[in-house]
Amino acid sequence: MTLHWKVVIDAGDPHAQADFWAETLGYLVEDNSALIEELLAVGAVPEAATVEPHGHRAWRDLAAVRHPDDPYEEKSGTGLGRRLLFQRVAEVKTVKNRVHLDVHSAPGQREAEVERLLGLGASVLRIVEGPGGSWQVLLDPEGNEFCVH
Repeated sequence: MTLHWKVVIDAGDPHAQADFWAETLGYLVEDNSALIEELLAVGAVPEAATVEPHGHRAWRDLAAVRHPDDPYEEKSGTGLGRRLLFQRVAEVKTVKNRVHLDVHSAPGQREAEVERLLGLGASVLRIVEGPGGSWQVLLDPEGNEFCVH
């Protein structure tokens, strides 16, 4: 049986994406600094593999967000529940996502939620009106589609 899982998303700037999605979902950006400092101290990883986006060490090419109520490993800061991991890739997004996230707002609050997300750097791709309901398709700051219901 699967113990836990995460959704992995390719990104040009994993830390900016983690910040956007943490704000979007009310998640926490994972703090892996204790593990990173330990690995640096014993020479297991080079300084070049790290950055300091929030005043503490983080992996240069990886950033993750986790639900604030879910368990996590104290030593590594790694979430063990609902989690998104952003990994740096060289290529930019060129076609439609095969997987996307749906964000559900409180009843009657979709427009306010869309405005909040636009303020965080999202943009509107299209509005969908159909027999099963309506929603808006937005793009995150790197152009990944997601829906707001």
